[in-house]
Amino acid sequence: MQENDQTPHSSIQDEESFRSAVVDFLEENCKQIGKSESGLDDDPERVKECKSFQKELFKAGLAALSYSKEYGGGGLTKKHQELFDEIARDWRLPNGPLYISHGMCLPMLDQYGTDEQKNTFMKDCISGEKIWCQLFSEPGAGSDVASLSTRASRDGDEWVISGQKVWTSGAHYADLGMVVARTDPSLPKHKGLSMFIVDFTDPTVEVKPLKQISGGSGFNEVFFNETRISSNRLLGDLNQGWNLAVSMLMFERVSIGAGGGSLTADRTPALIELAKTLDKNSDPCIRQMLSDLWIREKIRRFIGQRVRDSAAAGLVPGPEGSIAKLNGSLLARLFRNASMEIVGTSGQAWKIGDDDAEKWAIGCLAASGVSIAGGTDEVQRNIIGERVLGLPKEPDPFKGASWDSVPRN
Repeated sequence: MQENDQTPHSSIQDEESFRSAVVDFLEENCKQIGKSESGLDDDPERVKECKSFQKELFKAGLAALSYSKEYGGGGLTKKHQELFDEIARDWRLPNGPLYISHGMCLPMLDQYGTDEQKNTFMKDCISGEKIWCQLFSEPGAGSDVASLSTRASRDGDEWVISGQKVWTSGAHYADLGMVVARTDPSLPKHKGLSMFIVDFTDPTVEVKPLKQISGGSGFNEVFFNETRISSNRLLGDLNQGWNLAVSMLMFERVSIGAGGGSLTADRTPALIELAKTLDKNSDPCIRQMLSDLWIREKIRRFIGQRVRDSAAAGLVPGPEGSIAKLNGSLLARLFRNASMEIVGTSGQAWKIGDDDAEKWAIGCLAASGVSIAGGTDEVQRNIIGERVLGLPKEPDPFKGASWDSVPRN
């Protein structure tokens, strides 16, 4: 291994050698899809497994392939990342707890971080040594994130953050987070926001997991009790937090709808095997559902390719990210419906110890959440309507008014 044990040998830069290196790594470190055990990504053992896997991926020079070697990446091309994702579709990568860290926070650090911030944070993020989360939503600011009220006040060389966030995925195992806070309430709601990097080991940051219907606790409430951070933890420019938030949401939508790895892996093969196992593969209705799902997953790949081509051209994901995200959430519900049709009543009531039935039931309960993460389906349709179809925006009687003059509940 070259430089810091994370730089890939030049011999794997050609496609054939690269494919061989990826397959060898996956065979040694992953399980094939269809042979994985059930469980929730927020389980402590899953987080431990994820970190261990990412550490090995990093050592092999296969982590963050298109990111600069200077900051811990592979120093290769986006084409190499696409090849990796293509090969990895047939394997279970235990990287669920990293999808925000790598799908949202890492590209934000790379695009908006100062040299100091990149040198301080990117390598540990890429290697999985540190896990990140993002903090947007609040009890009074869900889909309308720009109306958030968490404050960040300047005090000398520090910022003091006070307020509450909610529905924060992975906060209970995160080491660091990117939080959007209001830095100037006298400006309109979209213009008085800034983004900060916060250390979750600070005792003034309080994390309270929320119990979900699936039995997991992947979401959290997070309270900032006059949390002090140094001025060099401001990400991007002061009062430009909304622009950064939009960029981050686009990265999230791409991760959900068109990203690589386990989050958007094709699920039809697993359902086909399930149908065969339960002797339901001859049912014409089930065969039709599986065919339709298979076709739609192929369409998703084409949508994803368009998004990745845009990224390869150096562009921040635009409305195509909303198209990919909406498509991904619709696919999640189709997959849920097909899986429940195949497993039947065991997906609703199962014997203790029947891990397979429990796995499909948890998947069913979690599917609707995909339609909320990264902006609801309704938000995506509004974006597509306005920015793709050119439809007029909904009227806003308070457009241009300062945030502190707008009535709130």
